[in-house]
Amino acid sequence: MMTEEKHYMTLEGKEKLTKELEYLKTEKRKEVVERIKVARSFGDLSENSEYDSAKEEQAFVEGRIQQIEGMIRNSEIIEEDSDSSVVSLGKTVTFKELPDGDEEVYTIVGRAEADPIEGKISNDSPMAQSLFGKGIGEQVVVSTPGGDMKVEITQVQ
Repeated sequence: MMTEEKHYMTLEGKEKLTKELEYLKTEKRKEVVERIKVARSFGDLSENSEYDSAKEEQAFVEGRIQQIEGMIRNSEIIEEDSDSSVVSLGKTVTFKELPDGDEEVYTIVGRAEADPIEGKISNDSPMAQSLFGKGIGEQVVVSTPGGDMKVEITQVQ
């Protein structure tokens, strides 16, 4: 049997996934089943787009339930690191782009809870990989799709 990959996440991230799982199992499943019942009442299923749409949504919901269950089952909570001056998983890092000084702030989380719009980047991302193990004042070259970017770490929390 193949071992499943660990899903690193904060306690907050795990709680968010648990809530989503509960919603999908208790509410969303019922909604989809009701949509299927209504669509079946329209008659011929071979040309029933409402039925097809509801069945596709059902497959998506069931797939997402399985995905979340696997992520929770294989979750590893990010522990607070005692060294607050070095970038690591779970830390919030502030850096400025060189030479113009635009400042950016990101929290490095597991891929399960990554949300760049919220300032949370995956530990697998090129940005996080470039910053890992570096400290305040260090200059780092980060490879991005738009080309290399030089940054200086100004704060680690």
